[in-house]
Amino acid sequence: MKETILYIEDNDQNYYLVQYILTAKGYTVIRAADGMEGITIADTTRLDLILLDIQLPGMDGYETARRLREIQAIADLPIVALTSYAMPGDREKALAAGCTGYIEKPINPATFISQIEAYLLPARSKGDH
Repeated sequence: MKETILYIEDNDQNYYLVQYILTAKGYTVIRAADGMEGITIADTTRLDLILLDIQLPGMDGYETARRLREIQAIADLPIVALTSYAMPGDREKALAAGCTGYIEKPINPATFISQIEAYLLPARSKGDH
């Protein structure tokens, strides 16, 4: 069984591209349109990875990441910032907020799956799957 990925993203085009690439490889993708919805889903659903846009309505991705890290049941779950924020310091800010990794948009469809799987492999090796 392939892993389940939560993608917290408010932009339909960004979501559909990522969802298309991931589902074509057999992953299940769940969408949350904002940080609060993402937190609720993460707290109630078995997930293997969270992809998190930083520029979200209401609560931004940094605050969303901090709140996700407060949920004990998913404390070790990889959270990857998937964002167009690509200025110096943005990666560090995302990691400081609790993200495990950082992928810049626009994504490269040719390398996106390998980038995602790099975050899933450590969880697999722990025997979680």
